[in-house]
Amino acid sequence: MNDQPYTYVTVSLRPDSTPRVTVSFYTSDLRVSAGTLVTNPRPYLELSSREANVHVSTTGAGPVTDADLSTAREIFNAAARYLADCERLHICQSAA
Repeated sequence: MNDQPYTYVTVSLRPDSTPRVTVSFYTSDLRVSAGTLVTNPRPYLELSSREANVHVSTTGAGPVTDADLSTAREIFNAAARYLADCERLHICQSAA
């Protein structure tokens, strides 16, 4: 297992396929921010390290849709699960 922090980014370009970008953050040096843009009022979520940034916002950078609300709820639920798993494992690993 690699204990050093890192960010892993891949880009897959295949003929007759949609390009795919994958960003994996394996670092605690991660900045997470969220807010609402002023000039074009819409929410955003940003995850970034020194090596990469990931931005999430509304469909087509437009008004909030029902699908956007669903995505935001999925992000919230996944983040809550990640937090719970981190807390549980940290307690177990600290005790060992």
